[in-house]
Amino acid sequence: MTTPASARDINQPFFGFHMPSYSYSGVAPAALFEAIVDRAVAAEAAGFDLVTVMDHFYQIGGVGPEDEPMLEAYATLAGLAARTTRVRLGALVTGVTYRNPAVLAKTVTTLDVISGGRAVLGLGAAWNEVEHVGYGVDFPPIKERMDRLGEALTICHLMFTEERPTYLGRHYRIERALNSPRPVQPGGPPIVVGGGGERRTLRLAAEHADWTHWFASSIDALRHKTEVLERHCQDVGRDPATIIRTIGSPVLPVASEAEAEAALERIAPERRGALTPATPARAAEILSGYVEAGFTGFTFGNTMLPTNESVALAGEVLTLLRRR
Repeated sequence: MTTPASARDINQPFFGFHMPSYSYSGVAPAALFEAIVDRAVAAEAAGFDLVTVMDHFYQIGGVGPEDEPMLEAYATLAGLAARTTRVRLGALVTGVTYRNPAVLAKTVTTLDVISGGRAVLGLGAAWNEVEHVGYGVDFPPIKERMDRLGEALTICHLMFTEERPTYLGRHYRIERALNSPRPVQPGGPPIVVGGGGERRTLRLAAEHADWTHWFASSIDALRHKTEVLERHCQDVGRDPATIIRTIGSPVLPVASEAEAEAALERIAPERRGALTPATPARAAEILSGYVEAGFTGFTFGNTMLPTNESVALAGEVLTLLRRR
């Protein structure tokens, strides 16, 4: 019997498999979900502890043209919950503008129940204005979106932890909100605050996050973000050691150095600069420096790992990293 990721010590290094692209050559719409399941199951078999999807309705720049296939996040995650056994599941990250936060808390609680306690709630301020316009969703200025994010995080936490919470904010309110059944995970699914904005986002992370998720960057740049987060934690009376720090992977696994150039060609030009192609041994060596700096989670997009074989190769990196 496999051990659910929710029951494992994920303070040790762990990998996430992120699926921002649903474009599979030769796969018809009716077969699309099975292709997605195939990759998620491959990630689980390779030792990944987390599978995530994007919360978008149009494809985004840097991944593909906006008219590429895109599935709604939480329906997709519910389907994956029924077809996987161990990996945690979540959206990386949910846009605060798209859903009433109490409804979102209910949705994520339902995912936690369906998955047997494997849900993760990633939440951010949203940014892709074009899909807001297309779907008729309000897209307020960034200050208001950040205000909404703070209120939404508060409401989700209350609905995960209290029986009948009431909250009155400027943008959202709940009144003796009922969330039954309760989440399977004690205290509710881990809350991931995505983004590294130093004034507002990292402050909200200090207040609410179980995990943070930042873009891949140099260790020095990430250490600076950590210092900012620690200052915010000091201000709110939080032990920063209670926040798991995760980042997009800075390495692109390749079977040999000869494959490095071809592997980078799969990546959008604007994202190549953040990635170092590396064989499993070298990739584990590079990532060990990030682990020493306090980063334990690394997310690999399916544009980086487009085949089950490449997913398995990343699994080799994880095995080597955990042995170091």
